[in-house]
Amino acid sequence: MSLGQRLNQWRPDLDHRIWILAAGRLLSQVGIGFTLFYAPIFFTTQVGLTATQVGVGIGLGSLAGMGGRFLGGSLADSPRSGRRPTLLVSALISALADGVLLLAQGFPMFLAGNLLMGFGVGLYWPAAESVAADITTAAQRNEAYALLRLADNLGLGVGVVAGGALISLTGAYRALFAIDGVTFLLFFAIIYGAIAETRPAGGGARSLWQGWGYALRDTNLMVYALVNVLLTGYLAQIQSTLPLYLHRFGGEGIDAGTGAGIGAGTLSVLFTGHVVLAAIAQLPVARWLKRYRPAQGLMASALLWGLGFWLVWQSGVGNFPLVWAGLALGVMALAMVAYTPIGSTLVAAIAPAALRGVYLSVNSMCWAVGYLIGPPLGGWALDQGDAVAHGFWLGLAATVVPALGVLVWLDRRLRA
Repeated sequence: MSLGQRLNQWRPDLDHRIWILAAGRLLSQVGIGFTLFYAPIFFTTQVGLTATQVGVGIGLGSLAGMGGRFLGGSLADSPRSGRRPTLLVSALISALADGVLLLAQGFPMFLAGNLLMGFGVGLYWPAAESVAADITTAAQRNEAYALLRLADNLGLGVGVVAGGALISLTGAYRALFAIDGVTFLLFFAIIYGAIAETRPAGGGARSLWQGWGYALRDTNLMVYALVNVLLTGYLAQIQSTLPLYLHRFGGEGIDAGTGAGIGAGTLSVLFTGHVVLAAIAQLPVARWLKRYRPAQGLMASALLWGLGFWLVWQSGVGNFPLVWAGLALGVMALAMVAYTPIGSTLVAAIAPAALRGVYLSVNSMCWAVGYLIGPPLGGWALDQGDAVAHGFWLGLAATVVPALGVLVWLDRRLRA
């Protein structure tokens, strides 16, 4: 078999518009990666804002993002707007936000930029997820969403690395916002030129509230939302609590001069491996899980999360902590890539075609809630001392049991 045949065999058989959307998302995520870690550093060290001001600005931007998700879901479903105009407006608002941040010299402009960015990104998610559902069949969606997640992660990773290189070479922090704004404008051009409106003809809510009222009365969606918040909270622990736990509690005397836990250099290697494994496994795992129903795929993810949390606990209390930590991050990479595309696939399957925007907005809001709850809870546990910090991971593993019970019940409802 030739190399070209092998590549064609690997490549998911999807509508060409999915590939165009993935390219656009990769591009926009490169821009976001440029500013993700470096904006707080710039505004505290160069502009002179306090850490509290930066935190307030980012937090209020997240609240604006929830408002954007709410409105974006309704606009994406509306016969008077639809998916494409919502995506285009989202890109323009996000580009405007970068312009405001580029010019910001104090807290008011910083806050305005974050509010605009949060609102623009909030508008984006329901429409983008709805487009993917509109142009794929039920059998294709898991791979389609996996491809889009892969594009998001690759773009974010490239942006973080490139942004760090630019800062190291030039120190031009403000250039990061200019580059981010340009990527949003390029995303606008891709959507404008290559993606026509995909909203199914006919139907749709007659008012802003009608679609939300229908969605919030959907028992299947609300039950899934509870589990989704829990799974998103799991994901948040990898990014917020786990690095600090391993640094503080990951075995005695691993790196000289770093105290009790794993040193920053070693953590960097471990988490880089986690990201690389997730990228490699994203499409193969999605293809393998196609044979199962979405709720069954989420059960597999939940089991992997439980195993991963137990391995984290072992890294803190057992011998060979580096081995346990590496295994934990590997297992949780697989749990993550099993979870992220299937969540959108399941919601798209539950949703009436005319209300996909609202339903996928609920899915996106679950992420916001999970990230609102998860990091503070993990941080509190680490501040309570060794016993609570170690026990926290066993507690997370225990929460997998009721999650599995709910998913079994939901799977039976959906089959019926």
